[in-house]
Amino acid sequence: MSAGAGCPLAEDSFTRFSSQSNVYGLAALGAAGPGGLLVATLKGKVIHFRYHHLSHGLRPLARELQFTYIPVDAEIVSIDTFCKSPPKRGLVVGITFIKDSGDKATPFLNIYCDYEPGSEYDLDSIAQSCLNLELRFTPFQLYHAEVCVGDQPETVFLLSGNDPSIHLYKENEGLHQFEEQPVEDLFPELQELPSNVLWLDVCNLPGSGQRLTALGCQSGYVRVAWVDQTSRVVLQSWSIQQDGPISRVLVFPLPLQEPAPSGDTEDPPQGYSVLVSSTMELTVVYRDVLRQGLGDQLVLPGSDQHDSVLCALVTDVDFDGAHEILLGTYGQELLCYKPRGPGAEFQLCWRRSFPSPLLSLLYADLTGDGLRELAVVCLKGLHVLQHSLTQTAQYLLERLRSRVARRCPREGETGPE
Repeated sequence: MSAGAGCPLAEDSFTRFSSQSNVYGLAALGAAGPGGLLVATLKGKVIHFRYHHLSHGLRPLARELQFTYIPVDAEIVSIDTFCKSPPKRGLVVGITFIKDSGDKATPFLNIYCDYEPGSEYDLDSIAQSCLNLELRFTPFQLYHAEVCVGDQPETVFLLSGNDPSIHLYKENEGLHQFEEQPVEDLFPELQELPSNVLWLDVCNLPGSGQRLTALGCQSGYVRVAWVDQTSRVVLQSWSIQQDGPISRVLVFPLPLQEPAPSGDTEDPPQGYSVLVSSTMELTVVYRDVLRQGLGDQLVLPGSDQHDSVLCALVTDVDFDGAHEILLGTYGQELLCYKPRGPGAEFQLCWRRSFPSPLLSLLYADLTGDGLRELAVVCLKGLHVLQHSLTQTAQYLLERLRSRVARRCPREGETGPE
């Protein structure tokens, strides 16, 4: 299979970095905020990438943002952003970094949030409104998750470290700042960790008041927990031990092999599966964890043939309504896997080569036209890939024809009463 063969996206722009980024260095800025994305580089720089609307079209624009209280000699470890859960307003940006003070290195977490009306989504204003927290551990992934506190949704930061623990930071509305609170109060499944957590993923299950939490550790330990959000009770927990550090864990919906007992449906019933990628082993998918635990494993063939898998993404990039799995490798390859059908094995359907190792992936609408772009952070810079508008129009017409054919009976046939 040739490089790029079958890939439905073409490169639209490339932004070169003055220093390299890392696997925790990419964050999306939602449509409710200023739009675009933030990329952090190791030498204390944060780049805001977005598309600028001009009279004759769109132009990619990348500029450095000057976040306060990040020293010039600091090494940024991780970055994350979220828009506050309604009815609250405002964008929150979190940045962890390590300051080299000569005799010792001191880690910090900076949380940026502007409370002034009219400035809640102004990036330049937010970058000047900083809460500076000194840490007693080396930070890793900075992640946000939405939970219910009382009857109100609340978005919090979760930060993994080498203690090894997960630390929770929640907004204190009265003081207009974020404070560390015991993680077990809201996330009981994140206690008693045997090793440093390298990646965490939390998936709230729609309409159930429950969530699935997956974490992968430096030791190769993987834990998946099923939690009731109202009572904070861990309904069930599963774990496995792999041989090498876990680079990604992702919870995602995947059509089940067998229909659910509830009756016939037009589309295959959905279950929740967990993707686990390792720096040393094949990437695997554990299917339908709510019914099977970690007992039903599918291997992604050839996923260990391009050096370590450093990043992963589960999304629909070909508009057929089914998820694909994208893997980014240190061997400079983007691999796309697709199941042959509900409950079937995965197969490699295309791959694309890049000029340097892949560190992070993001699939988001960066142009504001309703069509998402693929952002790929590599060792040397940011690549933005776009869909062909002609090909996308063909996909949409085919799906519309298929849907109309299913819903409208043919001439001479009797439709549903």
